[in-house]
Amino acid sequence: MSPKNGTNETGVLAITLVITLGLVGGVFWWLANNSGVINSLTINQTRPDKDTLTQNINVPSGLFSYGGSTTWATIRKEVDPEIQKLWLKYQLRYTDPTTGAPGSGTGIKMLLDNQLAFSQSSRSLKDEEYQKAKQRGFQLKEIPVAIDGIAIAVNPNLQIPGLTLAQLKDIYTGKLTNWQQVNGPNLSITPYSRRLEEGGTIEFFDQNVMGGEKFGANVKFIPTTTQALKELANNPGGIYYASAPEVVGQCTVKPLPIGRKSDRLIPPYKEPFTSLQNCPQQRNQINAVAFQKGEYPITRRLFVIIKQNGQSDQQAGEAYANWLITDRGQELIGKAGFVRIR
Repeated sequence: MSPKNGTNETGVLAITLVITLGLVGGVFWWLANNSGVINSLTINQTRPDKDTLTQNINVPSGLFSYGGSTTWATIRKEVDPEIQKLWLKYQLRYTDPTTGAPGSGTGIKMLLDNQLAFSQSSRSLKDEEYQKAKQRGFQLKEIPVAIDGIAIAVNPNLQIPGLTLAQLKDIYTGKLTNWQQVNGPNLSITPYSRRLEEGGTIEFFDQNVMGGEKFGANVKFIPTTTQALKELANNPGGIYYASAPEVVGQCTVKPLPIGRKSDRLIPPYKEPFTSLQNCPQQRNQINAVAFQKGEYPITRRLFVIIKQNGQSDQQAGEAYANWLITDRGQELIGKAGFVRIR
């Protein structure tokens, strides 16, 4: 290689190095000043917008009254504040009936009477309710959003392995009056219940456990679950039924395993049972797997009841139900103590 050629090649290499360093430096400068763009592009390519489903919901503006099931109370507590923050012009107001106690049945009646935009129910619609809606010129639709179970509660000092559905029915019809008749102590049974017309839980129990038979004369009727649980805590022979989230995590009552047969009793709580002495620091949790698989014998679905009239009431109910079945809505339903439907 001649000196001249060596000099030329050295110059070319030097120029190439300068250009390369300049390009690299330019890339680093661009990245430093456009990191937000890069992050945004990366996120959009690897993760869908978590609000995509929410953005696709048709949300009306206005103040919408709704009401119904008392079982829904913990769901409302979790869900409603978040919906209000998400949709500022979509305002919700829970409305009690002017007469009687709140519940699924009264909520549906209020919906039929145009007192509510939509209602919440812990039972399915009845044929007569569909017919009444038809007579008023619209249709009703139920949208399932969660799974629930009916838990049987007793005094924590009562020692009994559990009950079959047949035994539970016999207790509430008055055929069984002493715990000794179901492998328990020699102690009178005091069954508690809310009245049949006061809620979906009672109607569900009446249809699916009682089989339409009347409550016995020994049943003591009580207006609210809160009051019933207080009575139960002070009555060694008491028994009561309610939505599982209202019972399983309590510190003053004990939920019982239930089964269709005596050799297959399923607890409404996740095993192992947490001693009530550790409550409230540690609480029993819902047996979600047994509820989802249908192994627990008294399960049901929770519904949003919608008035299909082509007006803003229908849009309000559909928006509420559709948001509840989004990932975030189902997450909050789980947080409220119920089982996700999806």
